[in-house]
Amino acid sequence: MFTKVLIANRGEIAVRIIRACREIGLETVAVYSEADRSALHVRYADEAYLLGPAPSRDSYLRADKIIDIARKSGADAVHPGYGFLAEREDFAAACEDTGITFIGPKPSAIAAMGDKGVARATVVKAGVPVVPGTEDVGNMTDDDLLAVAPQIGFPLLIKATAGGGGKGMREVKTIEEMPNLLKSARREAESAFGDGNVYLEKLVTGARHIEFQIMADGKGNVVHFGERECSLQRRHQKLLEEAPSAALDDDLRQRMGSVAVKAAQAVDYLNAGTIEFLLDKDKNFFFLEMNTRLQVEHPITEMVTGIDIVKEQIRVARGRALSYKQEDVKFNGHAIECRINAEDPYNNFMPSTGRITHSLIPTGPGVRVDTGVYPGFEITPFYDPMIAKLIVWGETRAQAILRMRRALEEYRIVGVKTNIPFHQTMMDSHRFMGGQYDTRFVEERFSLEEAEESRADFGEIAAVLATLAAHKQTERSAQIVQRNERDASNWKWVGRWERMHR
Repeated sequence: MFTKVLIANRGEIAVRIIRACREIGLETVAVYSEADRSALHVRYADEAYLLGPAPSRDSYLRADKIIDIARKSGADAVHPGYGFLAEREDFAAACEDTGITFIGPKPSAIAAMGDKGVARATVVKAGVPVVPGTEDVGNMTDDDLLAVAPQIGFPLLIKATAGGGGKGMREVKTIEEMPNLLKSARREAESAFGDGNVYLEKLVTGARHIEFQIMADGKGNVVHFGERECSLQRRHQKLLEEAPSAALDDDLRQRMGSVAVKAAQAVDYLNAGTIEFLLDKDKNFFFLEMNTRLQVEHPITEMVTGIDIVKEQIRVARGRALSYKQEDVKFNGHAIECRINAEDPYNNFMPSTGRITHSLIPTGPGVRVDTGVYPGFEITPFYDPMIAKLIVWGETRAQAILRMRRALEEYRIVGVKTNIPFHQTMMDSHRFMGGQYDTRFVEERFSLEEAEESRADFGEIAAVLATLAAHKQTERSAQIVQRNERDASNWKWVGRWERMHR
């Protein structure tokens, strides 16, 4: 039973975990780089220790330093959050070897599901459908991949076997362009994950990206907390998520949830994880990958289920059984999450750096903001540009969209450019409102400039009407009413006449 938790992360997720620990009564230890000396998670934690210089490789990716700090501070548990060391089986194993509880899955499960090739082979044995692709578990040379590519068929994807987030991923349309794309994918994967191994996967066109949140304890219980719709992406990076998905009915939800549980059971999974699927136009679904960690978008599941996933993670890590059986998990209403990033949507989403001089966070019924910044905080080029996650809940999807519109309108961030205008335009998109979108919607059928021009046309019409109305009002107020020939009213004239004739 641990009493002090070291959070091996930064930003909003570190703050989120610290808050959960504080509610449970656990002490917290923060770690930070030189660029994060004044970060919010450093201020919130009970203790904070410097890791090293700003680059991640010298700070948040230094597993040895983090474990050393855990020993010095007396932390008997580590929560990795997401990103950085969250899906490194060697880090999880090192924690266990040191006698520190790793709040996450077993190293064996991370290894099995962290390598996408191994994950595919594992779930295939468990009878889980997968997207057609290379089934070889070991490293394949470029010549091997070029030879098998025509059998899979084009278009296809080159994907890194390690990591995620779209790193080391390339879309291939012809065999001629494939050699160069293989080289660039391997270089990016090696740089991001220290592993340049890649595999091939058939590109399912018109597909939706659906993921299921699962949770497993050490007592043999595995449940799912429903699905999240993650199809709104740009360059394989998620921009907006919602729960539940408008594309699923109760029967499909039950079938996909059962398969997600089966995939987790195939690797004797423990703690929180996410099974990701592709759903094609004919409602056929295929296993895509498993994320062996807490997801960025976990708050929308919390909003529709009422389950605190981070607290449940801690509970399971303490050796307790899950608080919920599958029949206990109920879904209520609809939730949407917009990732508020420091980037310029009018300039190809280029990252924006600088100091936040003003921040006005939206509040009110059904609105939640997870953030790790404040006025005066500096956005640096060293880390992910995400400033905050804006989450709303509504009784219906329509109400959630209206609430998100209101919240986005209230959100004010000064000092850096943000993608709030993109999200505002998306909320006004008829395709989005109708739930008619897939993973290629943002890149192929949505234009911020065109959408705003369309809105500007309506604005010009409204402006003309407003001008005409104002002009009419001005004319009315400028009318000169001719004075009566008499210098007084008729009543006064009658009064004068009566006095004269008394």
